[in-house]
Formats: sequence, structure tokens, C-alpha cells
Amino acid sequence: MSRSLKKGPFTEPKLLKKIEGKKPDTTPMIKTWSRNSQISPEMIGFLFGVHNGKNFIEVRPTEEMVGHRLGEFSPTRKFTKHGGKMQKELEMKKKEAEITAAKAAKVEAPAKK
Repeated sequence: MSRSLKKGPFTEPKLLKKIEGKKPDTTPMIKTWSRNSQISPEMIGFLFGVHNGKNFIEVRPTEEMVGHRLGEFSPTRKFTKHGGKMQKELEMKKKEAEITAAKAAKVEAPAKK
């Protein structure tokens, strides 16, 4: 459910205070635990370290991110691959095929000169 329009967007006041009067390219990473803060146009270009429960994930807001929350760009769960043993074997075969193709291309390149 979205926030009431009469209340306006929520952005942590401390976070706005940290970027107030500073330039995005000279400011170091701003660490924050406020994952529920909405990205405002003033935040564009700054580098934020958004805490995901374990460490800080770097987020640099762009124009497309305005209106979204900081936490949306700092995932809290790590995705592990589907598949298991069979998938791993297929990936190894694919990797070996790429390596042999690269070696073959490398051998042909000096021969053409």
C-alpha cells in the first residue's frame, strides 16, 4: 500500500541533511540504514551505501530511480543457482568449449599475418 499523498514522500531527514550543500562527485559514500527512504531528485549522482543486513551495497541513484526506495536496489537475499549437479556439468562443458574456441582463434590470428 502506498503512502498517503497528503503526507508526501518519506525520506530520512538525516539523509537529506548529509547531502545538503554538497556536490555528488566530491562526496564520499554516504552510509545509511534507511532502506525505506524514497529517492528524491536531490539525491541523483550521490553514492549511498545501503545496508542489507550484513554489509553495505553501493547505490548511485539516477533519474529513473526517483520515486523508488533505496532498499529496492540493495537485495537482502543471495540467489543460488537452480539445477545442482547436472547444471554444473553443463556449465563446465560450455566453459571448456569457449576456451577451446578462444585458443583456436588465437592460433589462427598469427597465421594470417
